[in-house]
This record gives sequence, C-alpha cells and structure tokens, in this order.
Amino acid sequence: MPGENLTRVEAQERAGLVQPSAYDVELDLTRGAEVFGSTTTVRFTGTPGASTFIDAITKTVHSVTLNGTALDPAEVSDGIRIKLPDLQAENELTIVADAMYTNTGEGLHRFVDPVDDEVYLYSQFEVPDSRRMFAVFEQPDLKATFRFTITAPARWEVVSNQPTPEPEVDGDVATWRFEPTPRLSSYITALIAGPYRVVRDELTSSDGRTIPLGAFARASLFDHLDADYVFDITKKGFEFFERIFGVPYPFDKYDQLFVPEYNAGAMENAGAVTFVEAYVFRSKVSDAVKERRVVTILHELAHMWFGDLVTMKWWNDLWLNESFAEYISTLATAEATEWTEAWTTFNIMEKSWGYTQDQLPSTHPIVADIPDLEAVQVNFDGITYAKGASVLKQLDAWVGREPFLAGVGNYFRKHAFGNTELRDLLVELEATSGRDLTSWSASWLETAGVNTLTPEIDIDENGWITGFTIRQTASEAQPTIRPHRLAVGFYELQGERLVRTERFELDVAGESTDVAEAVGKRRPALVLLNDDDLAYAKIRLDEESLETAIAHLATIESPLARSLVWGSVWDATRDAEARPRDFVRLVLNNVGSETESTTLRTVLQQAAVAASSYVAPEIREETLVALGDGVLALLRQAEPGSDAQFQFAKNLAALARTDEQLQAVHGLLSGSETLDGLSVDTDLRWELLIALVAGGKAGEAEITATLAADDTATGRESAAHARATIPTAEGKRAAWASVVDSAALPNATVRATCLGFRRAADLSLLEPYVEEYFGVIEQLWADRSYAIAEALARGLFPAPLADRRLVSAAQQWLEAHPEPTALRRVVVENMAGVQRALAAQARDARD
Repeated sequence: MPGENLTRVEAQERAGLVQPSAYDVELDLTRGAEVFGSTTTVRFTGTPGASTFIDAITKTVHSVTLNGTALDPAEVSDGIRIKLPDLQAENELTIVADAMYTNTGEGLHRFVDPVDDEVYLYSQFEVPDSRRMFAVFEQPDLKATFRFTITAPARWEVVSNQPTPEPEVDGDVATWRFEPTPRLSSYITALIAGPYRVVRDELTSSDGRTIPLGAFARASLFDHLDADYVFDITKKGFEFFERIFGVPYPFDKYDQLFVPEYNAGAMENAGAVTFVEAYVFRSKVSDAVKERRVVTILHELAHMWFGDLVTMKWWNDLWLNESFAEYISTLATAEATEWTEAWTTFNIMEKSWGYTQDQLPSTHPIVADIPDLEAVQVNFDGITYAKGASVLKQLDAWVGREPFLAGVGNYFRKHAFGNTELRDLLVELEATSGRDLTSWSASWLETAGVNTLTPEIDIDENGWITGFTIRQTASEAQPTIRPHRLAVGFYELQGERLVRTERFELDVAGESTDVAEAVGKRRPALVLLNDDDLAYAKIRLDEESLETAIAHLATIESPLARSLVWGSVWDATRDAEARPRDFVRLVLNNVGSETESTTLRTVLQQAAVAASSYVAPEIREETLVALGDGVLALLRQAEPGSDAQFQFAKNLAALARTDEQLQAVHGLLSGSETLDGLSVDTDLRWELLIALVAGGKAGEAEITATLAADDTATGRESAAHARATIPTAEGKRAAWASVVDSAALPNATVRATCLGFRRAADLSLLEPYVEEYFGVIEQLWADRSYAIAEALARGLFPAPLADRRLVSAAQQWLEAHPEPTALRRVVVENMAGVQRALAAQARDARD
C-alpha cells in the first residue's frame, strides 16, 4: 500500500467514491505516556462494490468493522491506511485502535511541564495529521460533523471545537461528551487537554448570540497571561470582521489556547485556536513581537470565515485561506487597534519575505500545483502568505474596497460550510466590481516571479520634469510583465523633515508606462515609486533620489515611506547591484532614529546577514566587528527604557565577538554595567549568556547554574541553544549528535539546538559538517516526522560558510538524488541562499 504521502489523484478518486456525513470519535487519555485509545465510527455514502481506504496512523489496530463485518486488521491495516473493500451505498465503519502521542508538534502532542510534572496535550492537524488521533478520510473536501467523547483525568480542562460539556465524573476520571460540530474539514478539528488554567469572558455577536470566550495557558505560565488584552483585541476583531463581511461569526464559542512546544505561530481550529506559547510574555518583548501577536490573533480569527466556514477543495488553493487571512488581519490591525502602522510592518517584514521567496528557484504561482501532501507541507511560505496578501491588497485598491468586501461577503454566504476553488471567489468579486478578473488572475495568481519597477526622469536645465517613465522588468526565469496599481510620491525637504508634497495614482502595464501627470512639475528631492505600498514589486530609486534617501533616510516623515526606502536599498543589495558594506553603514547611520519596532528589528537582521554573508570575505571580520561596535554604541546612547534600547541589547547579544563587546555583554549580565531603563530579565539573561558561551567566555558551569534558576520548558530550550553554541569541535559534535543520532528531543529543543549549532565565529568549526550534512539528510527525511525532518534539513545546513564548496556539495547531492521532491526543494533553497551570498560578495569586492 502507498505510504503517508496522499496524492491529489488519490484524493480525487476517493472523493468520487465516498462522502462522509458524521464521525463519532472516542478517545481514552488515561492509558499512560505513549498511547491513547482511539475508537472511530464514521458513517458515509459509497459507490456499491467499490474499494477505498481510510487514513489512520496507529500503533495497533484492534478491530475494523465495516457494515457489521469484521475485517482482519493484519490484512487491511499497515499502520498508516486501512483498506475498505466492497462498499455499500450507505456505510458504517468502526475502528478500534491505539494511537500514539508525539513530541514533534504533529497529531496529539504530549508535553510534561518540568516545573510541576503536569501533563499537557494539544492537537495540531494541518496538513494531514488528524489521522494521528483518529481514523479519518484525511482530505479537506470530505467534510463531515465530528462528535468527540473524551475520557481523561477529572481535574483537567478538556477543550474541543464545541462548547465543553459538564463531565461525567467517576472518581479521578471523567468523560466529556461534546455535541457534534458543524460540517468541518478534519484538519480544523481540535483537542486540547490538561490542567490548563483559564480566564473567561463573552461578547455579543452581530446576530445577537452570546459567544463565550476563553483564554488558556499552562499553570506555570498563567500569571504572565494578559487575558484582558487578548480579549480586547479579540472583541475588536469580531466587531470589525462581522461588520465588513456582513456575516456573523459562524461557531458557538471562541477559545484561544497558548500551548507548549508549538511548531507554528497559531492554528485556526474552529472555535479552539491554538497559539505558540511565546505569545505569553514571561519576560519583556519588543513592540514588534507585541504587534505580531495582535496580527496573529486577528489572522486566526479571520480564518473562522476564510478557511473554516469556507474551505478549499484541495491544497493548491491553500492561499485562499492564508493570503486572505494575512491581508484582512493586517487591515484590521491598522484600522481597529492601536497598531495603526501595521502596513509599514507588513511591507518591511511580510513583503520582504515574499520578495525573497519569489526569487528562489523553487518559487511558484500563488495558486500552486500541489500533487501530494509533501508538496503542500513545504508551501507554507512567503508566496502563500505574503505575496498572496500583497496581491489581494492590490486587488482591493483596483476594484475598490466596497465591491471587494461585498464580493467576499457573498462568497461566505453562498459557500457556507462548503468547499471552493479559486473561480468561486472570482465569480463573486466580478459580480460586485463589474470587472473581468480572468486576465488579472492569469497574471497574478497563475504565474510566479516578482517584477522590478524603475523610474526614468528627464528634466530641463531649470529642473522641470519633461518626461517620466516607469520601466518594468522581469527575470529570465519568470518573464511575466504584469499590471500594477500604484502611487508615485514626490518628497521635498521642509526644514529637517523629508515630507510628501504630491502623489499620483495610476495603472502601470507593459514594459514602460508614462506618468503624464508628473510632466511639467519641478523635479523633487525624492521620487518614490509604489508610495503607500499598493503594488507587489521591487522598486528602484533613481540616482538623485537614492542620494537624498541615503542622506536623509532618518528624516523621512512617513514610517511607511521609510520602510519602502529601506526595502529598496536592501533589495538592491541582495540583487548584487549595491555593495553590502554600504548597506551596513546605512543601517548604523540611520537605525538609531527609527520609530517603528519591526522596521528596526528587520533592518538590524538584514545588516547582520550582509556583514556575515554578503560582504567580501576579506573584510567580513572587520565588518562584523564594526556592526557589533555600532550596535553597542547605539545601545549606550538609546533612550532609557525604550523599545530601541531593548532591541539594541538583544542585537548586541547576537553580534558580540570582540573582547570589548563580550565584556559589555558580561557587564550587563553580571550587573557591573547598568543602563537606565534596561532590565536584564529571565529571557534577556539567557540571550546574554548564549553570547558569552559563543564567544568562549562562559561554558557548561554557567549554563547549568542559569538553568537551575530557570528550570522551565523555555529554560531547557535556552540551555540546549547555549550548549550548541560552545565554540569547540567537541561542542559542535555534541549538538549534532543530540539531534541527528537520537529522535528523543522534542521539536522546540531540536530547533533551539540547530540555532546554536550554526552560530560560530570560527567558521572552521562548521566545515566538517558539509559532507556530514549531505550524508544524513536523506535518511533523516525518511525516518523523522515532517516537522522534525524539515527543521533538521534547514537548521543543520552550514549556511554561514557561504562558500563555493558548499554550493558544489549541494549541486552534487541534487544530481544524485532526483527524489524526494520536497527534500530537494529544501536543499535547492538552501543552495540558492549561498549562491546569492556569493554574488553579493563579488559585488562587494568591486569599487
């Protein structure tokens, strides 16, 4: 029988044979640390006489009963699928099995809190992992109702998609019998169970219903849960979405649960959203992280309509879920919360991610070709999220906000609790906007690549514009020239500020577009294409505008305009058109006055990449030292207690390498150097210690002592991170062995170890792992779950080497390994990052 990797053809064939109507799932969570009892009864229609299969990843299948006939588990089950022969028109199937807990964040994850030894469970099913908890036709178009019955310790909280019923208590054990869900795809069903603590609230929906709200966290983290703020953002999101969609919230309650060892930011389980526990702030975080939590809360809430109420038929339309949620949550953040500069954050972070992804050899259309589950697993990327959201933002601007949202509302009402494809959405948008979207869809959704827009400006001897043309180009690999709706901004110096004086909005199409409205106007100090960031395109600055931007970047009044300039210069640096060393200088000269937290965080990260991988190798060390010295100076000059001060401290910890820099880190950690407004709390203490360990100024004794004071889940992950940074051959070998030679470590610890492993001031420590990496990744991909295999394939790749030997090794591996496709994509992307670094290094070496 085929394995775990369900193909689209198999899914289509199965959908033609069966249609489930209802699942009854009984789970027994009282059977120890390895397995739980899983009994599934599913009723479904079928094609008489046909055969098919149901998905069930199990440890043991005890019995399979189809329409009253017992089937031999040894003959029909292989631990992944169960054969179903000789179907009838109406079928009832019951499977009794033992399923397995995981420590990988897939299926039903089991976590033991080191603080109090309490057990916490949560489910994570997207893409194909509800089959790890119960037997199911695991594909999004086979929707059904789900009735969960859960047996667990009586003192636990048990949460699923429907409101939690009163338990039936029998001593120390209880049984919860949930009401059936509405028709759902299996990947958005959920179970969260354990001694979670909860805060409750409620709101009134637009249709008058009372919607109960819950915010949950582990007992040992609960005191840090700011539930009132979470509820405040949630209520603002409810009001905003119900108003603009014209469709009430479609479920009976809304719980938000912060869970440990989570692989993603959050998951849109219907009425029971799970979030990464890092969003419970046990220590100070940057404003960038606070804002990101708000966007994430609203992103998941938006999914209740786009993804849960209406779901894609197959994973090629995953973007219908994620792009829409990303766009509309940013809109809600900007218009319904205090984070009014959310579009600046979107540009500098999300669109930068999209542009990066769209220039990889693995780029793909927004509507991707998804032949199987492995293909979709690697498609949760910058195209599906950021580019798709950017394109929807442009579509909104093109057709108009009111027609756009009216079409979306009609789409929800027409397809409620059903499955759709792209065309279903376009039909509704065409009806409300009066536009034919066929060519728009072909250009934007069905082709890959990002265009570059460059201004060409002619002026007379007096500085008046006589000609203004926007040139559009595309890469050889992705040659599509697209239509864009964008604005052109003119900026002039007024006192000490660079402010916009004029704005022209127009449609750009073809390889050249004249901006007639600009002719006859005086040439401004700065011309900014794509002002207000309506379009998805890389922009270039003309020579005079670039000189103005570099000289006056910090004085640009608009945070969004500043982010566009930052992005333009970074894109030119990544494209080997500008010297990376100049980008580092630009950051150090201007970032100290940046007001937007995410912009500050992003450009500092970009400067670190430029210094460590993009500058010419012969000046790499001096550039890294200069960057570290500059950040240390910015830290000491920063406003006490400011977000910038906090971020400079974190970046110093990431960059410190000289004795002076490490001494400053040690001073902050020991308290011998104090800065007004900077508190060295638990998480910052770990970051500073990791810097000292990486710099050879601390070791196992300090790690052990710090862990003793913070023996929590996060503390253990940080200790693993620290140990993996130990700058010796033995330290790197121990880190490598802990994740390669054993599968015992949980997902979060694996990721932390990979972060530490790749941190090396002495790059010779990583050189032995080029050959070793390519020697083990195929076996790791075969043996580990997808989440762990991908984390290792990306996290152990010795990218910091950034040399030709690494590219050559990757090319040789790819030539010898035509399969598996998903692993090849990871390796191709890893290699492409190094190739880009080599091109940037060559540019940096030129004057």
